[in-house]
Amino acid sequence: MQKLSTKDADFEQRFAKIVNARRESGENVSGKVSDILARVKAKGDAALVEYSQRFDGHSLSTDEDWSISPESCEAAYNSLEPELRDALNLAAARIEAYHRDQIPANRDFTDEAGVRQGAVWRSVDAAGLYVPGGRAAYPSSLLMNAIPAKVAGVERIVVVTPTPKGNSNPLVLAAAHVAGVSEIWRVGGAQAVGALAYGTERIKPVDVITGPGNAYVAEAKRQLYGVVGIDMVAGPSEILVIADCDNDPDWIAADLLSQAEHDPTSQSILITNDRTCAAQVEDRVTVQLSQLATGKTAKQSWDDHGVIILVEDLDEAPALADRLAAEHVELAVADPEALFSKINHAGSVFLGRMTPEAVGDYVAGPNHVLPTGRRARFSSGLSVLDFMKRTSFIALDDDAFAAIGPAAATLAHAEGLPAHAKSVELRLK
Repeated sequence: MQKLSTKDADFEQRFAKIVNARRESGENVSGKVSDILARVKAKGDAALVEYSQRFDGHSLSTDEDWSISPESCEAAYNSLEPELRDALNLAAARIEAYHRDQIPANRDFTDEAGVRQGAVWRSVDAAGLYVPGGRAAYPSSLLMNAIPAKVAGVERIVVVTPTPKGNSNPLVLAAAHVAGVSEIWRVGGAQAVGALAYGTERIKPVDVITGPGNAYVAEAKRQLYGVVGIDMVAGPSEILVIADCDNDPDWIAADLLSQAEHDPTSQSILITNDRTCAAQVEDRVTVQLSQLATGKTAKQSWDDHGVIILVEDLDEAPALADRLAAEHVELAVADPEALFSKINHAGSVFLGRMTPEAVGDYVAGPNHVLPTGRRARFSSGLSVLDFMKRTSFIALDDDAFAAIGPAAATLAHAEGLPAHAKSVELRLK
């Protein structure tokens, strides 16, 4: 774990190194993914059979081996403890309410030249959702991906999820039931992404692929962008906590570890203006690591990528936060709004001491699929818009055409495109 102070002579050099560090897998996966995708495109189902056996130890022999039925999902839901079932339902309802408010409005107006114009929004026909099933299986991710697609109006929603040794997570199945997903395939990895993009004998292709995954899944999405739409290329999770001296250090330590436990390459960063706070949080992190079932993973993440930054004044924090452009930013300060107004780049911001990032992962409402690796500088979290596209339209009558047509012909001639000009000029006559 690194400790920095903005008063250090080498602060800028060390901070720049943190900002520019790439925590994505050091393994060269590009060539391997390219080979997998080419084989899936050429061999279809046969390639999925081969890779599922090799990587997941799962044999795709019967129909039951290939897919998970809606009845199995309903049974998984009904078998949950009432408290867990209620929690899933609450999460789904809040996610739906938040995302329903994102539906864009169509536009239809006539300007002063008499030209009618506007745009209509329509959903894609089919969306593919990747749900991890390796290191951990997250029913919350299924809800966060499926519900915005449903709200957008997508008619066919397809889930792919690896089932190592044929085992599926009952909570993921229950979440699929809650979200109303009926097409679930027992395939994962880059090969599953390829199947969604290209289609196979069993799996029909989709228009958009969303959802988190490992380095192979992320690389497959990157390579297939253009064949299909994607939400983003996501890397390891990250959290930035900006805290003053009036916090319970146990709370801040737990917030930092909430992301560290995801993966050894996750990153947790604390910025504070209080040296005592920094020392206490560091101490409580050590204590909590010894008590966590996920302590081994979290400790590696904290040891390798954890950072504590001491600033003279919290007014320095927004500029540092913007350079980090973190996936999650917590503002555990007396006046979070003041800092929030100065932060331009963040996946999602959590305002105040009573708003831990973990609430956002489950039941707050906004999507937890967020840009990582400084991509919050230019991209946003998953939304209804990722499952929709906009079509513009134009309508001219004689008077409107006479008003703007000559300028179009003039520009067409200037660009050396006489057929363009002629299509206008014939109508002007």
